[in-house]
Amino acid sequence: MLRRAIAIAIAIALPLALALAAAATCATAPAGPGAHVTRRPRSCHLKKPLVGVGLACHSSTPTSSSSSTSRGLRVDATGAPMAASAPVADLRSEYLQVLLSRRRDLQVPLSVEQGSPVKEPMYQGDGRPLVPSEAMESCPRKEVENFTDKLVEENFYLITESGEQGRVPVLLLRLNDPAPKRKPVVVLLHSSYKCKEWLRPLLEAYASRGYISVAIDSRYHGERASNKTTYLDALKSSWKNGDTMPFIFDTVWDLIKLGDHLSAREDVDPSRIGITGESLGGMHAWFSAFVDTRYSVVVPIIGVQAFRWAIENDMWQARANSIKPLFEGARADLGKSEIDAEVVEKVWDKIAPGMASQFDALYSVPLIAPRPLLLLNGAEDPRCPVPGLQEAVSRAANAYEEVGAAEKFMFIAEPGVGHRMTVNMVKEASDWFDRFL
Repeated sequence: MLRRAIAIAIAIALPLALALAAAATCATAPAGPGAHVTRRPRSCHLKKPLVGVGLACHSSTPTSSSSSTSRGLRVDATGAPMAASAPVADLRSEYLQVLLSRRRDLQVPLSVEQGSPVKEPMYQGDGRPLVPSEAMESCPRKEVENFTDKLVEENFYLITESGEQGRVPVLLLRLNDPAPKRKPVVVLLHSSYKCKEWLRPLLEAYASRGYISVAIDSRYHGERASNKTTYLDALKSSWKNGDTMPFIFDTVWDLIKLGDHLSAREDVDPSRIGITGESLGGMHAWFSAFVDTRYSVVVPIIGVQAFRWAIENDMWQARANSIKPLFEGARADLGKSEIDAEVVEKVWDKIAPGMASQFDALYSVPLIAPRPLLLLNGAEDPRCPVPGLQEAVSRAANAYEEVGAAEKFMFIAEPGVGHRMTVNMVKEASDWFDRFL
């Protein structure tokens, strides 16, 4: 029997964990200070116990592509969503309409242009870290003789819409191995101010194990940036003009188009496309999987948060400070002496409509069911506060249990960890993909 972690502690309420096991939906008060791990994945080696919630029953729902919930996004020739079952399809349709509302040209056909390796990747903010983090280098690898010679690298661009940002740089790695003909894919997404090349240690690790690994530069990052402030400049422009959505949503559009491309490749199994990402990349993974069911296994890392809860509970500061020039500009435009909850709410509504309301975590995360979903957070992460996720986790757990897929959902908050991806998180994500993809 497969084993998995069901941990209860610190930032997740004990009554909540019990309620999840009974399929309850209510929020609860915080538990005591102790942490207890009742079960642990067979291949996971942890220095510390993990905080988490999950359900212990087996799934009776298959993950094959024959399931109606694992088919691709259905739109008509104009890009408008076609009818499907409500209310799930209604929320996806509403979100897709938001994405379509700021597309430059819906008639641009998806196409591919040849690229080349990037010799000097663009890192914004403080620039490139001197060395890759321990977490980046920790992903399990398979020993492959002459790995470098067998590794195939593809660099290309997907044209997803007109304009400079409609050209998506893609880095794809795979082994030169004809068997099996169609392989599973893991899409990996970078955090703010970095680029696809930063992910190369992870890309190579997954490729060594037989996956096709793929990374893109998100909007205004990497090859899509011209200087070290391109992303922040785009955020400020979005607030001023309201014609783009550089915070999460525009990149989600690109990931829908990436799904189109991957599903059409002869070397890809279109029913086995996984997606993960760190921080901003975790948000991209979350929203892409919500709207596009072709992403069949999902692992957002330090990305999922409750935006509305943060506004209402005065916990918005850490997220706002990560892109502070945007909020300082909005503060000045609104005639405020300091950034406050009203400024934050107005900014989110302008640059990412619905993100802090109808598309927030408690509504969108449960709709990923029944596809395998692992949420990985730090228990002390101020940008993704764990208390704010209690209702979203509860609803998601109930959604998975209702479709007989409780074992396909897990939430883990690592004790003592803030906003950073850890070795444990990388290992948990790797195990999840090996198990379900």
